[in-house]
Amino acid sequence: MYFNSTVYGLFLIAVFAVSWLLVARRRPARFLVLLVASWFFYACWTEDGEWVGLKYLVLILGSSGLDWFVGNALHRLDRDDPETLGRRRRLLFCSLAGNLGVLGLFKYYDFFANNVSQLTGLDVPLLKWALPVGISFYTFQTLSYTIDIYRGKLAPAKNLGEFALFVAFFPQLVAGPIVRASDFLPQLENRPRLDREALHSGLFRIMEGLFKKVVIADVIGVGLVDGVFANGSQTAGLGVLLGIWGYALQIYGDFAGYSDIAIGSARLLGFRIPENFHAPYKSTSIQDFWRRWHISLSSWLRDYLYIPLGGNRKGPARTYINLAIVMLLGGLWHGAAWTFVVWGAIHGGMLGVNRWWQRRGFGTLPGKLGQVVAIVLTFHLVCLAWVFFRSRTFGEAGDVLDRLCTSGDQGWFAVPDLGYKVWFAFVCGYLLHFLPVPVKARVQALYAGLPSLVLGALWAVFFGFLAYMAVDASPFIYFQF
Repeated sequence: MYFNSTVYGLFLIAVFAVSWLLVARRRPARFLVLLVASWFFYACWTEDGEWVGLKYLVLILGSSGLDWFVGNALHRLDRDDPETLGRRRRLLFCSLAGNLGVLGLFKYYDFFANNVSQLTGLDVPLLKWALPVGISFYTFQTLSYTIDIYRGKLAPAKNLGEFALFVAFFPQLVAGPIVRASDFLPQLENRPRLDREALHSGLFRIMEGLFKKVVIADVIGVGLVDGVFANGSQTAGLGVLLGIWGYALQIYGDFAGYSDIAIGSARLLGFRIPENFHAPYKSTSIQDFWRRWHISLSSWLRDYLYIPLGGNRKGPARTYINLAIVMLLGGLWHGAAWTFVVWGAIHGGMLGVNRWWQRRGFGTLPGKLGQVVAIVLTFHLVCLAWVFFRSRTFGEAGDVLDRLCTSGDQGWFAVPDLGYKVWFAFVCGYLLHFLPVPVKARVQALYAGLPSLVLGALWAVFFGFLAYMAVDASPFIYFQF
């Protein structure tokens, strides 16, 4: 049930109607409706025509039960009593081992088994298990709950139902944003209220997300990126550079579009979930990029990995090591492939250089010119790393970079025939990305002020435009992680 499908639209309307019109004033019943809807959403997941969601729903139920039990057990123990430290650590270990163990078996076992076989010549058996959709996201979500209780920063959820809804809430279940219990659980205590602002805010974000996904990401992916990154592609020179720029826009439009729809869907149901992007290609440094890109993951890695490793508190050398560890694991989180590890290593190295540059007191060029130079440089460094992220093997990445430096038969500046839809998506995507924030705010305010009849007509025109621009529907890129 993809967010960019008619089925999801009908599902969201049904859940919206039932949760607000029937049980808006009955908190337990409303939460039960949302929980059952979330489990149903996941259970209906299909891959290659096979219903896989129902069997993988067991993993979500197991993770919810484990961390509910561990969280309550931790809370009952006095964290200031030294005699309970051993028991508290064992409980935390149970949560870490259970969640990461399942994630490791499904996502990483075959990867490491293949590498061991290649290095040693041993015939290591493979599991060949399909990766359950969303497992990387809800695993981090449940772990943060247990760790926060262990640290004394969070009280457990009041009951198992509320905790299960926190884990399985369908707008953010399969690809984030990664929500913290400290942000979500307090919202369950508030009396639900649907007002005009929440309705229009949610619908506007869904419209924005659909535009990014269908009009920008999918069109550029099919019309430009897939051809440039394909095996045996003859595209060279500027055409390859356009393809790399296109992938930067595709993955942003795809993932940010998903996040927009998730945030908008949650808003319609009376919840606020965190922002995940803030114009990442406006970044003036790699450090700034990670404050703007996949914010919920980068903040999770900072709070639960980088800072516990020592952060920047133990000297420059330790800081660089910590950055490298965090980004290597961040790359591996995205997928069980060496190209993802290299992508993480590139970002870890660039973050280290960024910190070294700051420690030396070097700045950027002054004024607007310096800011533009910093943005352009950062963007192209990020694009270089995207080549490895997009490629399945080092050979594919090397081929793309080799063709980038090759003139081809028609010269380096030759541009492939892309068609007007691809050019529209490309130019429009970057123009919208670099729009000043106040302009976007004014557009949203204008949308919210339109009469209902005009809004209905606007949505009709919008759906017609989506149908006109649409290419073959493709799943969101981050579903594979």
